[in-house]
Amino acid sequence: MTRKSRGAGGEKKKQPRKGSAKRPARQPSARPGGGWLGRAFKWLLILVIWGGVAGAALVAWYAYDLPDLRRLGERQRAPSVTLLAADGTTLARFGDLYAAPVPAAELPAALRDAVLAIEDRRFYSHFGLDPLALIRASVANLRAGRVVQGGSTLTQQLAKNVFLTPERTFKRKIQEVLVALWLEQKFTKDEILSIYLNRVYFGAGAYGVEAAARRYFAKSARRLTLAQSAMLAGLLKAPTRYAPTRDLARAQARARQVLDAMVAAGYITEKQAKAAKRKPAVVAPSRAGASAGARYFADWILDRVARYAGPGAGDVVVVTTLDPALQGAAEEAVAWGLRGEGKRRGARQAALIALAPDGAVEAMVGGRDYGASQFNRATQALRQPGSAFKLFVYLAALEAGMRADDVVEDAPLTVDGWTPRNYDGRYAGPVTLRRALARSLNTVAVRVSERVGRGRVAALARRLGITTSLREDPSLALGASEVSLIELTAAYATLANRGEGVWAYGIGEIRRADGSVLYRRRGSGLGRVVAEKPLRQMVDMLAGVITEGTGRAARIPWPAAGKTGTSQDSRDAWFIGFTRGLVAGVWVGNDDGAPMKGVTGGGLPARLWKRFMGAALAGSPPRPLLDPAPFPDAPLWSEPPPPPPSAVIDDSGR
Repeated sequence: MTRKSRGAGGEKKKQPRKGSAKRPARQPSARPGGGWLGRAFKWLLILVIWGGVAGAALVAWYAYDLPDLRRLGERQRAPSVTLLAADGTTLARFGDLYAAPVPAAELPAALRDAVLAIEDRRFYSHFGLDPLALIRASVANLRAGRVVQGGSTLTQQLAKNVFLTPERTFKRKIQEVLVALWLEQKFTKDEILSIYLNRVYFGAGAYGVEAAARRYFAKSARRLTLAQSAMLAGLLKAPTRYAPTRDLARAQARARQVLDAMVAAGYITEKQAKAAKRKPAVVAPSRAGASAGARYFADWILDRVARYAGPGAGDVVVVTTLDPALQGAAEEAVAWGLRGEGKRRGARQAALIALAPDGAVEAMVGGRDYGASQFNRATQALRQPGSAFKLFVYLAALEAGMRADDVVEDAPLTVDGWTPRNYDGRYAGPVTLRRALARSLNTVAVRVSERVGRGRVAALARRLGITTSLREDPSLALGASEVSLIELTAAYATLANRGEGVWAYGIGEIRRADGSVLYRRRGSGLGRVVAEKPLRQMVDMLAGVITEGTGRAARIPWPAAGKTGTSQDSRDAWFIGFTRGLVAGVWVGNDDGAPMKGVTGGGLPARLWKRFMGAALAGSPPRPLLDPAPFPDAPLWSEPPPPPPSAVIDDSGR
C-alpha cells in the first residue's frame, strides 16, 4: 500500500467530512424592526384595505336606500282647514302655511346671524360636518348624563328635514351625513342657507321664514327687526314648544338666549342685545278676517273637526255658528269690564260665552288676551259656580212637588258638622222659595237640597249637561263643585229652549274643497229633559233675580232671567242669564285663584252681561221668555242624556 503523505511537521491533515462544508456567517436582516413588526404592518395594511372595502360597501348600501334627492324642490303639505263664520266670512285658516322663497341675501343680516349664532356658528368653515361641534356636544352630554346638546350642522338639519324622517337610528344618521355631504358638493354655502331658511318648520303650521314672519308678525321676512329675528331663530330648536302663539313668554325667553349667543359670536354688541330685550317681539293681531279674541273659538272648533270629518278628508271648509257682530260685542264687553272696574278690584281675567237657545255658540271670549294666553277660560277652566248652581237645587225641588211660593225658614243650621252662612251674615226668617232664590239665601238652598236629596240635585245637574265630578256633600247646594262656563251656560239654555236638552256646539257644516258635504248638523236629538210645569216656575223665579234680587245690575229693557254666583272669598264671580233668543254666561276671576276685592256675581259680571246683551239685542223688540201656549207632550229623560254624537252624516250631500 502506498503510504499517505503527511503534512509538514509530520501532522496528519483533517479532511472535511462529507456533507459538512463550512457555512457562511448569517448576516443581519435588512428589514427594519425585525420580522414581527413587518408582519404586524402587513396585517394592519390588510385590515385597512378590507375595512375600506367594508366601509365602501356600507356607504353604498345606505346610499342605495336614500330617498330621491330630486325632491328638494317638492313640498309635502298637510290638509288645510278653513273656518267660516255664520255669515260666510272667513274666520281663520289652519294647516301648513307656505310663502314664496326669499334668497338669504335679501333677508336682514340680523336674521341670518341669529340663525347661525344659535344653530351653527362654524357654518361657513366646515364641510357639512363639524367634528369640533360633535366633540363639544359629546362632552357636554356625558357630563350631564343626558342629551343636552346636538352636534348637527345646519346642512345636516336641512338633510334631515327635507329628505329624511325624524327617527333616531344609526341608519338614519348615516344617511343624514351622506345627504349633507352631497348638499355641500351640490350647492354653495349661501344657497344651502337660503334653502334651509325657506324650508325649515317654524311652528304654527308655518314652513319657511317668509311664512313664519307673516304668521307671527304680519310682515315680510325682509323687514324683520332684531328682536323678531331672534325669536324666529329660537323656534328652530323646538318649533311647537317655543311658538309664540302657544306660549309667548317662553318664546321671548328663548329669544333672549339667541341674543346672548349673537353677542358671544360677535354678531351684535351687548348694547344692541339689551335694546332688543327691552322691547321683545310680540304676535301681531290675526288678519284672517276675525279678531284675535275669536281665536279661542277657532281653536275650540279645530279640536272637533277631525272627529266629524274623519281621516283622509283633505282640505275642508267648516261653516261655524259664530256671529261676528255678537263676537265683537262680547270682546268689547270683556275689555270694558277688565280695564275699568276689573282693574280696580283685582280681576285680571274674564270669559263670556253666548248661545242660541238650541246651544249654537254665537260668541266666545276665552280671556282678556289670546296673544298672551291661549288657555280658554270659557271651555277649559273648571271653577266653583257658587250660587249660580242653585238652579239645580230649586229645579229639583220643583220637580219633587214643591212650589215657588212654598215657605222655608232662613235661619242658622248645621249639617254634618258644616254650618253655611248667608253672604251678609243676616237671616230673613220664613221666606218663599222665590224670595230665597232672588236674594240668594244660602241656608234656604241647603235646607231645600237636604229635603229633596243631594243625589237628586246632582242627577238633575247631570241631566242638564254638567259632566264634571260633583261632590254630593252638603256644600253641593252652594256650588262647591267645579264646573266649566260652557256647560253651566248650556244648562241654563235648556230653560230658554223650552226644556229641550242642550249641548253647546259650534259646527254647522263641513265640506270638502270641491263642495261635497262631509257633515251637516241636524239637531242633537236629546229631547225633553225638563217638564213644562217646573220649567215655567223656574223661569219665573229666575226672572225675579233680575227684577228684584241680586241680579238687578243686569236689568235690561227686554224680559230676562238669570242668576248670580260668587265663590268663597270672591275668587270667582258669575252671571248666567237669558232672554227669549239668547243665552249668555260670564265668569270673572284670576287664573291663580287669587281673591278679588269684593267682586260678586251681582256686580261686575252682571254689569258686563248687561253691556253685552244691550249691544246684542239692540233694535230687537221685547219678547216674552216663554210662549203662553203649552209645550207639546214629550217623554222626559230620567237619566243623564247621552253625550253629543261624534257626527251626524248627511248622506244626501255626498
